[in-house]
Amino acid sequence: MCQQPSIPLINHNIVFYGAGSMAEAIVRGMIARNVVESGKIIMLNRSSSERLAELRSRYGVLGYNDPEQKTEALRTAPVIVLAMKPKDAAEALRNLGPLLSPDQLVISVIAGLTIRTMQGLLGTQQPVVRSMPNTSSSIGLGATGIAFSKEVDEPGRRTALNIFEAVGLTAVIDEERMETLTGISGSGPAYIYYMMEAMIAAGIRGGLPLEQSRELTVQTVLGAARMVQQTGEEPAALRKKVTSPNGSTQAAIEVLERGDFFETVISAVSRCAERSREMGSALEKELQ
Repeated sequence: MCQQPSIPLINHNIVFYGAGSMAEAIVRGMIARNVVESGKIIMLNRSSSERLAELRSRYGVLGYNDPEQKTEALRTAPVIVLAMKPKDAAEALRNLGPLLSPDQLVISVIAGLTIRTMQGLLGTQQPVVRSMPNTSSSIGLGATGIAFSKEVDEPGRRTALNIFEAVGLTAVIDEERMETLTGISGSGPAYIYYMMEAMIAAGIRGGLPLEQSRELTVQTVLGAARMVQQTGEEPAALRKKVTSPNGSTQAAIEVLERGDFFETVISAVSRCAERSREMGSALEKELQ
């Protein structure tokens, strides 16, 4: 029996205004999961024809940096994903605003840029989605926080969720919680990498070869995360199961407790969120 090809979730054009690594990660995920056909994805950048040629060859997408083609793509696309660098955002948004019709959905992956500021720069109460993906999106295991302006309707919400679900887990939150999410999942991979650095170093100091220490650390972190995910148990419960009284794991935990490990991690997340707010405020002042 001939199997019918699956129908993409989205059947209209999506323009990526910016063609960097995060835009590429999202595009790769959407194509792999049949969210949209590659021919309906248009990628724009300011000047690099080589980058656009690379993306066209790799994914079969369209790519423009000619001003007239870019203007037409932005004017007609139902969905525009803002993926440019923060320093380029003000000029891009001010130029974009006059091109838009009220029903075009604008999705931002620009860190620190609030919905209010984006609408102000656009000069219109456009339906806007603010997102914070993390770097694990590049391998389809991302965690993305999403906030919607009040102008986003239900089809717009579903479109945004379809896009980011292609690269991992999504969490819809109130925009004022975006910095907290940044402290947990946005910057969170770096905390885990730092812990892994220390574990690898400990293995080497204990006499293991670098590659073996690295391999054991990676598998341990992967296995621990999967245990939480697949069993549904709380991390604290799983920790207690492998921590025998007066045993070696208990001795290790006691060292971490003496270093106030638990509260230090919480403080790190809080400081990350605070710094994210500071950087967002500075960016908004600069853009305005």
